Amino acid sequence: MDTGAVRYVKEKRTSFKQHFRTHKNERAYRCEECNRGFGNFGHLKTHMRTHTGERPYQCEECGIQFSTLSNLRTHVRNHTGEKPFRCEECNRRFSTLSVLKIHIRTHTAEKPYICDECDRSFCQLVHLKDHIRIHTGEKPYMCKYCSRTFRHRSALQTHISTHTGEKPYTCEHCSGAFSQSTHLKTHMRTHNGEKPFMCDVCIKQFTTRSNLKRHMRIHQPDRPLIKTQCSLRIPQKNH
Repeated sequence: MDTGAVRYVKEKRTSFKQHFRTHKNERAYRCEECNRGFGNFGHLKTHMRTHTGERPYQCEECGIQFSTLSNLRTHVRNHTGEKPFRCEECNRRFSTLSVLKIHIRTHTAEKPYICDECDRSFCQLVHLKDHIRIHTGEKPYMCKYCSRTFRHRSALQTHISTHTGEKPYTCEHCSGAFSQSTHLKTHMRTHNGEKPFMCDVCIKQFTTRSNLKRHMRIHQPDRPLIKTQCSLRIPQKNH
């Protein structure tokens, strides 16, 4: 048998041994930093980068570096627009399998992540972690300007704009600029005429929920009405 054939047999034998460990749950390669075990040396080598910070794979488009080749390949799809994973229910496409799996739960209504405190369930682990802070009171995100703390990163980013005056969300139709995307979304209704909030009593529609709530007071018979000089009847607050 020539040397090439011998090398091939040895490689096959090594691969078989590594594969067999997955059935025996054997983890012969152990991390010296955290004692985590792995079935083959390649997985241990990749894991060690979480301790060393090594990122040997670099994107040629933007220079961002990654610890694994698979993460780089996934990132490159942001530049190429490739979305190889398709939802069979609605044909929507995604760049990663993990995002597709999360999306599928919108069809199945599956919520596998359950809060131990109140039994509320979530479709994503990150949403459960955010929710748990309601019970623990944890607010890990701190404002560098006033030291105020927040449960969610998005809430912190919104708050910081009150210090910086930054308004990154701009209207395409006018000069309007806003600190929050929700404020821009509400503003856009002044241009597109959208009125998603409808009164159940008289079917009148409104651009904001607050305007609908204000309108609903005219339908509440238990609130006393007062007359104004222009004969408009408006509800009076109870004291």
